[in-house]
Amino acid sequence: MITQRLEKLRGLMSEHHIHYYIIPTNDYHLSEYVGDYFCARKYMSGFTGSAGVLLVGRDTAGLWTDGRYYIQAERQLEGSTITLFRQGSEGVPLMEDYLKSVLKNGENIGFDGRVMPAQTGEELEDYVTARGGHVIYDMDLVGEIWEERPSLSNEKAYILEEKYAGESALSKLGRVRKAMAEKKADYHVLTSLDDIAWLLNIRGNDVPCNPVVLSYGVISMDGMWLFADESKFDGAMKDYLSGTGVTLMPYDGIYSWLQSVDENSCVMLNKKKINYRIFKSIPKKVRVVNCENPTLLMKAVKNDTEINNLIQAHIKDGVAFTKFMYWLKNNIGRIPMTEISASDYLEHCRRAQDGFIELSFDTICAYKENAAMMHYSASGEQNASLEPEGLLLVDSGGQYFEGTTDITRTMALGPVSDEIKKHYTAVLKGMLNLANARFLYGCIGINLDILARGPMWDMDIDYQCGTGHGVGYLLNVHEAPNGFRWKHVPERDDGAVLEAGMVTTDEPGVYIEGSHGIRIENELVCRKGEKNAYGQFMYFQTITFAPIDLDVVDVKYMTPVDLERLNSYHKMVYETISPYLTEDEREWLKVYTRPL
Repeated sequence: MITQRLEKLRGLMSEHHIHYYIIPTNDYHLSEYVGDYFCARKYMSGFTGSAGVLLVGRDTAGLWTDGRYYIQAERQLEGSTITLFRQGSEGVPLMEDYLKSVLKNGENIGFDGRVMPAQTGEELEDYVTARGGHVIYDMDLVGEIWEERPSLSNEKAYILEEKYAGESALSKLGRVRKAMAEKKADYHVLTSLDDIAWLLNIRGNDVPCNPVVLSYGVISMDGMWLFADESKFDGAMKDYLSGTGVTLMPYDGIYSWLQSVDENSCVMLNKKKINYRIFKSIPKKVRVVNCENPTLLMKAVKNDTEINNLIQAHIKDGVAFTKFMYWLKNNIGRIPMTEISASDYLEHCRRAQDGFIELSFDTICAYKENAAMMHYSASGEQNASLEPEGLLLVDSGGQYFEGTTDITRTMALGPVSDEIKKHYTAVLKGMLNLANARFLYGCIGINLDILARGPMWDMDIDYQCGTGHGVGYLLNVHEAPNGFRWKHVPERDDGAVLEAGMVTTDEPGVYIEGSHGIRIENELVCRKGEKNAYGQFMYFQTITFAPIDLDVVDVKYMTPVDLERLNSYHKMVYETISPYLTEDEREWLKVYTRPL
């Protein structure tokens, strides 16, 4: 099937004199997660991971993806004739560098300019034209061969009330316009879906698990144009937008609108965040200021209303997960269970919570060796039966009106080896180390990552991903610009200074191929601590409330400080969660949060 699709694509490439065709994992807004309509890379390669780029040549094809998906991609690409490039591994070139090494003088490359970042498209065009070739960016060749392609989402949008958002859209627009004035910009082009949703206090359902609205925005000093399908907005929403100074325009009208911008104008945008075709639609004489979208940092720093709401969301989420863990521990070996049925039960527990909207991402419920694949997804073809032995890793989260949650727990379903207990305890120590960090303002995630990763490095093992990512507020579960990782990764925009109000996950792990995977994840809110002669000190507040499985903890690897931290966390979990449980569940939780 995949080989036949590749051959059809190569036929179109030959017809249009294209020697290499690039298929990223993007929608028109360069989102991390995309709707079914935009799954072109998945359709052409069979690889289902959320990150990767496919490069198809006349007689070769390669797929680049990161360490989260090495094992998964290797399995899914088998027999496809597509070569896996383990992005980030030693000696593996970036896709762009590989392309430059194989592209001959006079050869052309192609891609759909609507799914290619402007910065990447511009760099490729400069390289190719200098070698006598051309960039063809106005053809969606995959769309021409994709049979029964899903349609674009037409889900309705809704207003996020200020009691949840904590700030009006007019106030947010005022802050953006202040940033525009500093750059002497007449217009700001904003196309990232979560930024637009945050800015206007609107939400939708156009991307699974990401409550956003397919739209583009152009902001001026006295108005805003929102390019979206008008049918998504009811009368009340149209009145709301109009009252905020927003004019609705057709979704695909952004390109012609930009072509008509006065050549004496100044446009502010981020070339990494807008697609190449949008960039090429701006008249050449227009002055372009390429900078970070001001909404990025504004959105990442949660206000007091958002933080207070988030804590309530995490209490609900903790109740749901605790009920799930109670059910799991008490029923394993007694009733039939699979990865999918366990995942379904956890979703049932979440849906019982007031204010729950949807999952914040597809649940990762991975048994034994499946958990070694960081973003494993059970399916009808691969759905392990759960037995009273080994580990089950469950990474999951919910979207509530009060915010977005992301939690991972790894639990013993029965006996486990001493090596697994050693690995589990190391992960636990790392998670607690980072959660209890005290640091001076100005630190970024790279400064602190060793606190979490150190216990694994002490054993000469590592995990091929970051330690944590920012989390949106009823938005994307992965949100820039804050995060934890041990080195700078250019394509990961997570190196910002840690500001009070930022929410970041803390999720170290151990992944042993063919054996087991372990991850423990809590969310942290960055807070201001003491300010003295040394500067402003910062600390983290943990806002995830769920038990950590004591059945896998080996205290001989823990210091008195480690034990005090674990016991303190579990005391908080019991006090917070127990009022919402049945008597049997409370008694069970008391045992699973007992002091060690």
